[in-house]
Amino acid sequence: MNRTTRKEESTRLEGRLYMAFELGAKEWKLAFGVEAGQKPRLRTLAAGDLTGLMLEIRRAKDRFGLLESSRVLSCYEAGRDGFWLHRFLMLEGIVNEVVDSSSIEVNRRARRVKTDRVDVEKLLSLLFRFHHGEKKVFGVAHAPTPGQEDARHWSRELESLKQERPAQGRLIRTG
Repeated sequence: MNRTTRKEESTRLEGRLYMAFELGAKEWKLAFGVEAGQKPRLRTLAAGDLTGLMLEIRRAKDRFGLLESSRVLSCYEAGRDGFWLHRFLMLEGIVNEVVDSSSIEVNRRARRVKTDRVDVEKLLSLLFRFHHGEKKVFGVAHAPTPGQEDARHWSRELESLKQERPAQGRLIRTG
């Protein structure tokens, strides 16, 4: 009986995992990929579920045959969530870009479907292009310090309350 010994080779790659977020009040849509043109892996999480997020990143690496140590590059549009998620991702070793939503290219002539799934897939394709040298596909918002962000939050809250005051006065007089 002739047995040959095979050296087991790993089929895992030390590549990059790209991840885009569409952040909603109740849920987050995630899109993962390793190369442009490939159908992305789409997942939905409860908003703010950081444990679930890290689990989905591990599952995506496994699905795409990447090593656990593979680099993760991500992005999401700046919005009401602020920069706490950006800080969390950076602490986890994930390279993150906070995208200025007004800088995203849009074909104004074309009618387009507007869903979270379509938006997150578009953001993922822009992330591929951004990290392959096309630095003008979107603008990057620079994260303020937590103190600067808190100060901004209070001034926005005060402005919102000032705008509500005339409406409140009308309700009291008519009520």
